[in-house]
Amino acid sequence: MSFTHGCCFLKTDFNMFFKTAEEDMELRDWQRDRGTGEPLLPVLATQRTFDYVLVSSKLDEEVDSQKAERQRAFLQQLQKKKIRVTKIVHDDKVFFGLRAPTELFEQYKYLLRVSDSCNWSEDANGCIPQATRIRVVHFILHQTFIGTGEDLKELLDKDVFETMFALHERKKQKELKKDWARWSALCKGQPVSDVRCYFGEKVALYFLWLGWYTKLLVPAASLGVVVFLYGIAFFNTNPLIKEVCESSIIMCPRCDKRECTVWKLSDTCTYAKVTHLFDNEGTVAFAMFMAVWATLFLELWKRHRARHVSEWKVFDWCEDEEELILEIINDPDCQPKKFRHSYLRSTVVLVLVTLMLMLIIGLAQALVVFRVVAAPLLSEGSWEFIRDHANMVAMMLGAVLHYITIQIMTRVNRWVAFRLCEIEKIRSLAAAERSFTVKMFTFQFFTLFSSLFYVAFFLGRINGYPGNYVRIAGRWRLEECHPSGCLTDLFIQMAVIMLLKQILNNIFEFTVPWLKSFCRRNTAKKLERKCGRCYRKACRDETGTVEPCEVCKLRDWLRNYHLADINAFSLFNEFLEMVIQFSFTTIFVAAFPLAPLLALINNIFEIRLDAIKMVSLERRLVPRKTNDIGIWTNVLEAIGVLAVIANGLVIGVSSDFIPRLVYRYGYGPCANGNMSTHCMQGYINNTLSTAYMSDPMVQKAFRPDQLITENGVNVTQCSYKDYRSDEDNSLTSQFWLVLAVRFAFVILFEHVVVMCKFVAAWFVPSSPMRVKNVRLQDQLARLKDELRGMKRDSKSTEV
Repeated sequence: MSFTHGCCFLKTDFNMFFKTAEEDMELRDWQRDRGTGEPLLPVLATQRTFDYVLVSSKLDEEVDSQKAERQRAFLQQLQKKKIRVTKIVHDDKVFFGLRAPTELFEQYKYLLRVSDSCNWSEDANGCIPQATRIRVVHFILHQTFIGTGEDLKELLDKDVFETMFALHERKKQKELKKDWARWSALCKGQPVSDVRCYFGEKVALYFLWLGWYTKLLVPAASLGVVVFLYGIAFFNTNPLIKEVCESSIIMCPRCDKRECTVWKLSDTCTYAKVTHLFDNEGTVAFAMFMAVWATLFLELWKRHRARHVSEWKVFDWCEDEEELILEIINDPDCQPKKFRHSYLRSTVVLVLVTLMLMLIIGLAQALVVFRVVAAPLLSEGSWEFIRDHANMVAMMLGAVLHYITIQIMTRVNRWVAFRLCEIEKIRSLAAAERSFTVKMFTFQFFTLFSSLFYVAFFLGRINGYPGNYVRIAGRWRLEECHPSGCLTDLFIQMAVIMLLKQILNNIFEFTVPWLKSFCRRNTAKKLERKCGRCYRKACRDETGTVEPCEVCKLRDWLRNYHLADINAFSLFNEFLEMVIQFSFTTIFVAAFPLAPLLALINNIFEIRLDAIKMVSLERRLVPRKTNDIGIWTNVLEAIGVLAVIANGLVIGVSSDFIPRLVYRYGYGPCANGNMSTHCMQGYINNTLSTAYMSDPMVQKAFRPDQLITENGVNVTQCSYKDYRSDEDNSLTSQFWLVLAVRFAFVILFEHVVVMCKFVAAWFVPSSPMRVKNVRLQDQLARLKDELRGMKRDSKSTEV
């Protein structure tokens, strides 16, 4: 969609503006010609929209004299900047409508034209849309100080003002609701250019990126389902599952409690089947595909972005330079904030970040301890199902507790990241936003993934063996992996966290602002009925441009006031949620092939949910101009690299893919020349070691009542998963061979995938040739215009 088409409604409004103004002028002239001397209709302002609204509680001059004085001082500072203030009192609230003068935006347009990076913008030559007006006034409000040195943020904190917000434009709001922000438009495309004209480029690029991410999830989700179905297809014929289900092997007790007795390997037949769904040969190919997919997604996104920002005339836009322009408009005598660097502050920030990460990792270890302690306690419970599946229930409880920890730490992480940015004293708002994003994402990443990294790479590998178990506080044994592998534990942990996070977050994200909006509508409806009886028709005309009466103003302001509040983190939270989801989708996808499918389903609803929330349920976001999703691009690239490393380690270290490969070609029947049986026959038994009760160390590890089977048989030996010698419990040569092949596979996997990523990045240019050619022609045309202008100026000077 072209820029001209995307902003057609702006042109329509301005045509209506001039038409109405001309009609009013003709009517007043006609009235004067009739000899009345003065027009019958008053001369009314022709601009209806206010740029911002401040709200405060009604202050008692005697009780709140200091607040009232600060309030007057701030409003006087705004009036010195020629911002018109309209005051309306309603019940116990006072509303201040703010409208900036036209000359302020003329200065803004001029500075855009002469800037190095912002001159290729429609704002520099065309009309100033309402989104730009809001952005400029928002900056001025936050850069206005009273005599005490306090700014608007400090006045809001001290209850001098209650809140501030930009007004929704009802006509354009209805258009967005009709075409985009409704559930019935679930499968329709997004009018991104219209969103950009209303909410600014930053919001538009978020929805553009989210739509592109959702679209490219389709092939990833499809292949993930194929891998899952591949596991189901060989459900009953897989020899490993059959070996577990038909086994008569007696396994060693899983814990130290009396209820933890020896058990049959065949009791875990269902667990072995589930494991095969996520740990099969197709997993390796899918992990490689997802690593390359992440790179292709980013490269194709860069092309997609370049096409749109070129149409929007913001390809070379620089946020830092626009910030300088806004500072000059706010204060022509301003001094630039100089770049500063302090090794002391950097050291303090680095130390605090390290301490914060240690705290987060410590919480992850606390969750591990919870699972270790909960499993034996649950095995003593009165419910038979929980007693028989104590380890599984403990794992799921740990996942739920992990989710609760995530919700709490999200708020803590935000507060810490914000304080760290204050310590750094960063020069510009754009740089501060980048710094905050990196810190917040790092904290959130460790909060979400520390527990998963333990399950993926440490669970069942540091727990020891019978007679030499590793214990916490010398009492509780660490968890063990199932004989079929540890990948199912990782899958359950990811599934619980991902489902809970997406479903519950979406429910709260939608219902909370909806309930707030529903409960606050009564006041605005009363005024709407009152305004319906207004004697001036212009007050009821949505497309008119005559100044509305106070009732109409108040109705509109209350309608916006009663919407859910927004802040600087509103859009950031949406980006963070989706980037975390992208991490889940790519980093441990080898353990959870259905993750792209869950992400796809979630995102289809997420797009409309966010649209409905921004258009109908929340106050208007401050439109921000930009040409990229910013530092999030670097974060996504880092996640893509980490996905290669993590998936290589999951397949090489966590899954049983390598041990099965070594057994097939080194120790199995086919390796020994026996072709009459399946090549994997006897694999499960090969991965087990035996503990004999005659060993004094083993006798100390288990009590006699733990060595009695359900049939009352007292066993003399039991098996456990490990490659150890039956004589002295030393590691066998097969263990070292498997370990060597694991590391060799990880190195080979990562090098091959990284090479594929580089080839994919090279093969897909980040900017289409058509965009480059259009920009080249535009630059040439602008240079020619400048040259013609210079010649005209020189001729006029000569004359």
